[in-house]
Amino acid sequence: MDLGIAGRRAFVAASSQGLGLACARSLAREGVAVTINGRDAAKLAAVARSLADEVDEGSGGTVGGARVSWVAADLTTGDGRAAIRAAVPDVDILVTNNAGPPPGTLADWDASALTGALAANAVPAVELMRAYVPGMRERGFGRVVHLTSAMVKAPAADMGLSASARAALTAISKAVSREVARDGVTVNTLLPERIDTPRQELMSQRLMDRHGIDRAEAFRRIASTIPVGRLGRPEEVGDACAFLCSARAGYLTGQNLQLDGGSYGGLL
Repeated sequence: MDLGIAGRRAFVAASSQGLGLACARSLAREGVAVTINGRDAAKLAAVARSLADEVDEGSGGTVGGARVSWVAADLTTGDGRAAIRAAVPDVDILVTNNAGPPPGTLADWDASALTGALAANAVPAVELMRAYVPGMRERGFGRVVHLTSAMVKAPAADMGLSASARAALTAISKAVSREVARDGVTVNTLLPERIDTPRQELMSQRLMDRHGIDRAEAFRRIASTIPVGRLGRPEEVGDACAFLCSARAGYLTGQNLQLDGGSYGGLL
């Protein structure tokens, strides 16, 4: 399927690895000019070169020269977001992402922890929408996809801090989606769970420490809780993101798409 976004411009936040990189890769394969982001300039430069070479090699000539650029900036700071906007003045596609706060309990979630979670997992995404959505509306096309977490809809006991910050982003995104839809701009969130990324390594380490098991057993236990019987692959998240960003998804907005192997037990 031709997603109809070749030649579009995208910014993908926190995309030097993990799910952000997976989304950047899927968009680049569709011929989108992608700017990746992180805080380590050397790492970004290497990832951008590798990604451009990978996409060009696999394109079979259908995508002429993958355009992959990078901007080193901490998107949790005002100066970092200003640097992003200076390097990437306008985009057609915005994918927001950032690492979530650590697991914890109510005793850990004081005012500092709460504001810190919002500063990392809600404020940057909203500020980037404020920067780029007006231009999308003027041009009559725009796609915004927020990578959040399945914890938004089904918070685990130790993930309340992550869930609360990301739920705040989900709420404001729903409101924005209703305002901008008539101008050809869609706003959706992806809610991944149990994806085989460095984040899952952290969760497996917690199981290993808690139960005195090895890595293989930890991952076996994690996979056993998922109806499909395995962890998700980053490229599955990337391809779902690319579809939401596509010209084919213009009637799909204000939605929260779960990528969890069927784990969520509810109807809505």
